[in-house]
Amino acid sequence: MRLLDIYEGGIPPVLCAAMDAPVMARLKLVGMNCGCEYTSFPRFRGLPPYSRFDHSVGAALITWHFTHSRRQALAALFHDIATPCFAHVVDFMLGDALTQEATEGGTARRIAGSREIGELLRREGLALEDVSDYHIYPIADNESPKLSADRLEYTLSNLVCYGFADRRQVSAMYADLTVGRDEQGAPELCFRTVDAARAFARGALEMSRIYAGDQDRFAMRALADLLLDAVRAGAIGMDDLWTTEPELIEKLERDPRFAEAWKGFRAYRAVQRRAGGRIIRAKKRFIDPLVMGMGRVRALDSAFADELDAFLSDSQEVGLVGR
Repeated sequence: MRLLDIYEGGIPPVLCAAMDAPVMARLKLVGMNCGCEYTSFPRFRGLPPYSRFDHSVGAALITWHFTHSRRQALAALFHDIATPCFAHVVDFMLGDALTQEATEGGTARRIAGSREIGELLRREGLALEDVSDYHIYPIADNESPKLSADRLEYTLSNLVCYGFADRRQVSAMYADLTVGRDEQGAPELCFRTVDAARAFARGALEMSRIYAGDQDRFAMRALADLLLDAVRAGAIGMDDLWTTEPELIEKLERDPRFAEAWKGFRAYRAVQRRAGGRIIRAKKRFIDPLVMGMGRVRALDSAFADELDAFLSDSQEVGLVGR
């Protein structure tokens, strides 16, 4: 799934060079849906291909569009460079389901280990620390519920992927954006009009319900358990998690025990809430965008505020059983 032509008219040469590095190319075979797309849940079956590479390039182009800064755009491009196969599933493996940041630690190391990126940085007069932490650039990333290039990109792309909007609608949302200042005076992507901000906020909330929904949480926990068992059994090593999803799946399928487990994971098609089922807690992602000179949508739209509050207060303390 690619909206690159919506984000920017072309890809700057500095980003083209970085995109070609093998450490970035690996992300073309790491999906954005954290393994859910391999299940038989109707919600996730048949989704258009959408990779961490697509997302990373999109976030970089958005950052470039609004900043024209090489270091900020490269930092956005590299922000998922250390993402393992099935992405946040590995955070579940590592006991970090609620913040989903455990796998971010290898970003600087992976950039530093790339000869191609090292040569690019030398040519551009940039240092590793300029591009290894996108958190320092508010347009690329900021604290939830603010809007950043990262959150914007995966929200717009997923709105199209999941059928909540079409390219024309997300293009109109994007065209309404500009750079404003948040409550602390830091730069933040914000909307010019209430209507565009409201449309985006409601779409983002629809996606939030999927990201934190029963099927998503169940699938991620089930796949995390499968991978953890495979590591403990020696069927795969931890390093295999940082290859590509086809390679990792092929390795699982070579072991009869985990070939059957993978087949079982792929067969999941429904989740029921049931007493005695497994309680699975996960991060709730949400966005409350800013409207230039007016405030955030939550304060401007009481109906949206009520829906957002209901989402945030919805308990995850429910037993889940898959079938």
